[in-house]
Amino acid sequence: MLTNEMIIEQALDRIEAGYVFPEKGVDTGAAIRRRLAAGEYAGLDGPALCETVTAHLQEVCPDKHLRLLWTDEPQSLDPEDEDEGQAAFRALLRAENQGVRRVEQLDGNIGLIDIRRIASADEGAATIGAAMQLVAGSSALILDLRACHGGAPEGALMWCSYFFPDDQVHLNDIYERSTGATRQFWTLPHLPAPRYADRPVYVLTSPITFSGGEDVAYTLQAHGRAVVVGETTRGGAHPTARHAVAEHILVTVPTARTVNRVTGTNWEGVGVVPDVPVPADEALDTALKAARTRLDA
Repeated sequence: MLTNEMIIEQALDRIEAGYVFPEKGVDTGAAIRRRLAAGEYAGLDGPALCETVTAHLQEVCPDKHLRLLWTDEPQSLDPEDEDEGQAAFRALLRAENQGVRRVEQLDGNIGLIDIRRIASADEGAATIGAAMQLVAGSSALILDLRACHGGAPEGALMWCSYFFPDDQVHLNDIYERSTGATRQFWTLPHLPAPRYADRPVYVLTSPITFSGGEDVAYTLQAHGRAVVVGETTRGGAHPTARHAVAEHILVTVPTARTVNRVTGTNWEGVGVVPDVPVPADEALDTALKAARTRLDA
């Protein structure tokens, strides 16, 4: 049976080997090992261990993706199968309609898309396109990301591409520690539905909005393509790998970082700050009022 010490050491090995900022990974490991040596994790059950270690990790390195996670579903401790992880993510998205919860036409010919997860760009393309097709004739559009828990960078790119006129916009880059390579993300040349490049767009956010959802909000805001309405988001910008370190415990390790081409940085640790700050439950009414005022002008 794995002890807490063994679990933590395995997690720290993963962090030090893969964290996107190597020196920070080493500093974080040293800080946690000091606490481990002092006996701070002795006797904690699994969920409490995850909660406590996560809090301590983020004290040293305030990265919202750097966590120990408890999972009720047992995890295989065999070497990771990347295809298997992708298959689980795809199955989740299929069960959740590729992250699109609802599409509506509101009074005043304003479209609304409620997005709960950011799908992958391949399997999700048809559903994303169907949603955008349904709002293609609207006069303004609201993307509701208040309950969006994140997803795939490629899916965020696809969502964002709809709001630019062509494939000539360099949105952001992602640097990967493991390869040292930087991947450029440009608007896509071909989309399954018409582009929405010439009308007002509003993005709703909350403290729940995370990761891929933040990517969409931040990118559209930074490029001047949308007005963000609501509350500051959680602040997790780093693409992340998950590793099982015990049957019910995962360590999540940010292995890359996003760099927006306009701001030169990202939303890590600070979140996406709205242009129009209002309580999240008032964001939709506020955006509707702003859209109708703009359309009537």
